[in-house]
Amino acid sequence: MAFLQISTVLVSRISLELVVEPWIDGLWAALTKHFMSVGGKEEMSGTLTAASDASPRTDPVAPELLHIESQVELLRLDNSRKKDSEVLEQSAVNKESSALAADFESSLTRSGPPLSQASLNIPALPPEYLQVCLQEPLGQEESQTSVTSVDPVFHVPISKAVQLTTKDAIKTTLLVELDISKTNFSYQPGDAFNVICPNSDSEVQDLVQRLQLADRLEHRVFLKIKADTKKKGAALPQHVPEGCSLRFLFTWCLEIRAVPKKAFLRALVDHTGDGAERRRLQELCSRQGAPDYNRFVRDARACVLGLLRAFPSCRPPLGLLLEHLPKLQPRPYSCASSSLFHPGKLHFIFNIVEFPSDSAAGILRRGVCTGWLATLVESMLQPNTRAPPADGEEALAPQISISPRTTNFFHLPNDPSAPVIMVGPGAGVAPFIGFLQHREKLREQHLGGRFGATWLFFGCRHKDRDYLFREELRHFLKCGILTHLKVSFSRDARVGEEEAPVKYVQDHIQRHSKQVARVLLHENGYIYVCGDAKNMAKDVNDALVEVISKEVGVEKLEAMRTLATLKEEKRYLQDIW
Repeated sequence: MAFLQISTVLVSRISLELVVEPWIDGLWAALTKHFMSVGGKEEMSGTLTAASDASPRTDPVAPELLHIESQVELLRLDNSRKKDSEVLEQSAVNKESSALAADFESSLTRSGPPLSQASLNIPALPPEYLQVCLQEPLGQEESQTSVTSVDPVFHVPISKAVQLTTKDAIKTTLLVELDISKTNFSYQPGDAFNVICPNSDSEVQDLVQRLQLADRLEHRVFLKIKADTKKKGAALPQHVPEGCSLRFLFTWCLEIRAVPKKAFLRALVDHTGDGAERRRLQELCSRQGAPDYNRFVRDARACVLGLLRAFPSCRPPLGLLLEHLPKLQPRPYSCASSSLFHPGKLHFIFNIVEFPSDSAAGILRRGVCTGWLATLVESMLQPNTRAPPADGEEALAPQISISPRTTNFFHLPNDPSAPVIMVGPGAGVAPFIGFLQHREKLREQHLGGRFGATWLFFGCRHKDRDYLFREELRHFLKCGILTHLKVSFSRDARVGEEEAPVKYVQDHIQRHSKQVARVLLHENGYIYVCGDAKNMAKDVNDALVEVISKEVGVEKLEAMRTLATLKEEKRYLQDIW
């Protein structure tokens, strides 16, 4: 109530100033118009000039205008006397208002006007349809093979792990080598494969603790459809193996980091006891609360554990989570090697993903898969900062589960004489390392064969921190496997160069527009783009439009049609995420 009274006073004072100040500014124009019509243009002009001058006036003034002139001057003097005190007063008001605004700023758990006072349109309650039965364990052991997958799954050891970036790099990039020699897993350069990964043990423990199920982690989960459900076409989730343990369910089956959809939030409302918390959940799933949902749930990457921590009185049943949490998906990675160059081995690289926690300020969360992989290889990472194992003590190589992807298309041209342009900043360079290794072995096998030119546009932040595969790329360039290497450093300062510094791969593409256009439009070349879809891929596409428009002399729309034709011909290929 006190906040409403204070805010009303502040709004009244601020609103009054917003009205009065423009009125005072318009007063002089109104007086000018009025007295020019009464006393004549020349007399009024002289009067208002004197009123606005700092020096006293000495010329005679018509008697009928003396009174109004004195009143105008008094207004001006009074206004000027108030200015300093008003500035100080307004500064105090602004500070007070800012403090109040900070105290009542919207967050995941609370809203401000007008949303907090609005009538809400909330979605219909999704009908519950799963009945969960937890049975005591019978002592049988579980294995990761229980994870459902439509593709064959291979369990392979990690034979090597290398950190490719320096310790002071903004992102940490690791290379992992898998030993696939005892499997029939096969791949081509440019292929991607899936890594089957678990949720974090600590997050699983925290979640079951919050659900008050910590003492039932080893209990077996059995599901059936509720007999009285109103959900049409209700079906058991295929990603939940029958009779799996609760621990296995949360570790390997459910995407507990998934951003909750509005239907999930709506369902949580009916399992929340506190009135204020119920109201906030209703706001977040309502049409009126869409901006808050986007800001505090979607963009903040909120998850079910974060929500349950934020709303302590919310106690959903296990079945509700099984109805709304999606399957824990395997994570795809590009092959960064050639089986001709590394027989029986498979390389891939990744950045350790880190982002702010949705529940604790200043705390970073790691990506589900990259965080798990980084922990898995920590003891064998090169350069290894840990002490080597004692004599006779050899650490067992950690194993992971992988599966092939059936949609692989990112391959070198069948005709090795076709020129190739590769664009891969950061970890996007991974498949191109496999391309170049493969091309080197093919040249060894076909001495005197005709091979097309190869261009690589690579980019990173700092030359001395995150220039991935620097030595390998120099080797390929020296041997002629790589014809042109164009590297850009977005954060390094450039001094004393004749040309302007090139920050991004798209800048280098435009700088070499003639050669790029010739390769694509006159030599039937191929262009491959790998990496970030949100910014880089779009910027590269825009650069290619500019290149074609400039070099061919056509409008941008026609250049876009040309790129579309290249895509149809499978000569413009993207592997972006």
